[in-house]
Amino acid sequence: MTIKAINVRNQFKGVVKEIVLGEVVSEIDVQTASGIVTSVITTRSVRDLELQVGSEVIAFVKSTEVSIAKL
Repeated sequence: MTIKAINVRNQFKGVVKEIVLGEVVSEIDVQTASGIVTSVITTRSVRDLELQVGSEVIAFVKSTEVSIAKL
């Protein structure tokens, strides 16, 4: 997957440091150069993105939301 353009300006490249899986939603801690960014996403998305500790991701921060894209 290649991300060519997106309208979110606050993007932080990082590595997944911890995943706390829940039944419906999960917490993803991403270590970035600016510190740890935490995202709460659906557990289904964790599985669909095949996220695991050590995965390279980009955290997209917009207002009250942090989205994750696997690199």
